[in-house]
Amino acid sequence: MKFSQMFMPTTKETPNDATLASHQYLIRGGFITQTGSGLYNFLPLGKIVLDKIRAVVKEEMDNTGANELLMSFVTPLELWEQSGRASVMGPELLKFKDRKGAGFVLSPTNEETVVDIVKNRITSYKDLPINLYHINTKFRDEARPRFGLMRGREFLMKDAYSFHATHEDLVREFHVMEDAYKKIYERLGLEYRVVAADSGAIGGSGSKEFMVLANSGEDTIVVCEDCEYGANIEAAVRAKKETKNWYDLTSENVKMEKVLTEGMKTIEDVSNFLSTPTAQSIKAVIKKAIYKDTEEVVVFFVRGNDELEETKAANAVDALELIDANEEDILNASLVAGFCGPFNLPKNLTYVIDNELKDEVGLVCGANEVDYHFTGTDLTTLKDAKYFDLIVVQEGDTCSCCGGKLIHTKGIEAGHIFQLGTKYSSAMDATFLDNNGKAQPFIMGCYGIGVSRLVAAVIEQNHDDKGCIWTKETAPFMVDVIVSNAKKEEELNAGKKIYNDLKIAGISTILDDRVNARFGFKMSDFELIGFPYAVVVGKKLPEGIVEIVNRKTLEKEEVSLDEVVNKLKKLK
Repeated sequence: MKFSQMFMPTTKETPNDATLASHQYLIRGGFITQTGSGLYNFLPLGKIVLDKIRAVVKEEMDNTGANELLMSFVTPLELWEQSGRASVMGPELLKFKDRKGAGFVLSPTNEETVVDIVKNRITSYKDLPINLYHINTKFRDEARPRFGLMRGREFLMKDAYSFHATHEDLVREFHVMEDAYKKIYERLGLEYRVVAADSGAIGGSGSKEFMVLANSGEDTIVVCEDCEYGANIEAAVRAKKETKNWYDLTSENVKMEKVLTEGMKTIEDVSNFLSTPTAQSIKAVIKKAIYKDTEEVVVFFVRGNDELEETKAANAVDALELIDANEEDILNASLVAGFCGPFNLPKNLTYVIDNELKDEVGLVCGANEVDYHFTGTDLTTLKDAKYFDLIVVQEGDTCSCCGGKLIHTKGIEAGHIFQLGTKYSSAMDATFLDNNGKAQPFIMGCYGIGVSRLVAAVIEQNHDDKGCIWTKETAPFMVDVIVSNAKKEEELNAGKKIYNDLKIAGISTILDDRVNARFGFKMSDFELIGFPYAVVVGKKLPEGIVEIVNRKTLEKEEVSLDEVVNKLKKLK
C-alpha cells in the first residue's frame, strides 16, 4: 500500500472529549471517526488493525475445536422475556418494534439466541459437548458513552457458548477457554492478569475477567505481590484481619451495656469517646435495594475500619442495584441514622453482616435508639443473622492464598468467561436426554472478548507523547518506507525498490511516497500512527545508506541498501 493511495486523515487536533490516549491517538491517527454518541466508524487503517486482532481471536478459538457461526444482531424480545432478562438488563437493552408491532432488541450478548438455536436440535448427551461462537456487532445503550472505543455503545465482540452434559465437563471447557484467551493476549503483545470477577447480569456460579494492565483502566483490580492471585475489586477476598486489641474477650466474660453517646453519629466520634479502635466497632450502611417489581430498605453491617463493597452487598440480597436510602426511607423503616446496630432491629427488616464479624464479641455498635450505643456486644447471640462477604479489600490486606501483601492496580476488562450452569437452559426449557434417558437442562458456559475494545487497549498500554506504538501482531503495517523528498527521482525509485523487496519477503509495508508532504510531516505521521519500523530514504542515499528507525525506542540505525531486507526480517 502507498500513502498516496490510502485514506488516512491524520490531524494535530485532539478532540475536546478525548481524555484517554487511545481515544486521542486513534482519532488523530486516522484510525476511527465518531459518527454519534458512542458510535465510531473504522477507517482503512483502523479496519486493518481490527481485522488483525479478529484473526488472532478466530484462530485461537478454532484451535480449541469451537464452531464459528453468525447470529443475528437483532433478536426477538420474546427470547429475552423467556430468560427473564428483558427487565433485568434495564435501559441498556435497546428495545424497538417493527412495523407489525413485534418487539425486538439490539443484542448486547447472545445467550438467548444460542439456546434457541440448540434447543430441539441437540437432543442427546451423545452430541455433547459443543462450543459455538461468533464475532459480531453488539449494542449496549450506555447512559454515558465515553473513552472512545473503551466504552462505546456499538462494539465488536467475540462471544462463545458451550453446552455440556455434566458440570465437570463445563469446568474442563472453562479451563480450555482460559488457556485460549491467554494465548490471544500473549500473541497480541499485551500485559494482562486473570482475575476472579462478579458475574453480574450474565449470571452463573463462577467467572474470570482478563484485565489488560493500564493506569487509565476503569476497573480496580486487587493483586498479590507474592503469588498469582488477582480479582476485580467487586469480587476480591482477603485473609481475615487479625484484631488483637480485645482478643481476651469471650462470650463468658463480655457484658453488653448501653452507653449515652449524645450527638455522636460517626464511628470516629464514638471510638474517640470510648477510647476504642475503630476496628472494635460495627458500622451500619443503610441502603435501598431495588428489585424487579419492589424495593425495600436493607442494612449492611461491616467493621468500623472497613468499607462496604456495593456489588457484593447487592448480591447478598439478590438486588438489581442498591441506592442510598434517604431520610424518609430510614424513618419509614423505623431506623435511627447514626445509631443503627444489629441488635433490637425492627422485625422483618432485611439485614446482612460481614463474614469477618461472625461470632465476634466485645464490639461497639448503635443501640437503635437516638444518642445511645452498645458496648461489649456478643454476635453469637444473633441466631438468625445472615452473613456474607461485604467489604472492599484494601491495599495492604493479606492474601488468603499465600499470606502475601495485596495491592491495587488498574486494568481494562478485555475478556470475561462464565460458568453459567443451567440458568438460561432451565428458563427457556432447553433439555437433552442423559445416559439414563431422562430430560436434563443443558449445562452452559459463555466466553466473551471485546475485539474492538482491544484496539484501544493495545494503545493504552503502548504509546508515548508522540502517538501510538503498535505491537508487531497488531500493527497496520510493519514497516513505513519514508521517501524524504519524493520529487527526487533517485530517492523515490530507491524507496519503491525497498518497498517491493520487503513485500516479496512477506513483510507488510507501506510506502510514504507523498510528493507534497515535507519530511518532518512524514516523520510526525510515522510517530503518530505507530508503525513498528521506518526505513528513511534520504541524504545518504548516494552512499548507499538508509536509516531504520525503531518506533518504540526512536533509535536510528544506518544500514546499507543491500542489508535492509535481511535486517528487517530479523527484527520482524
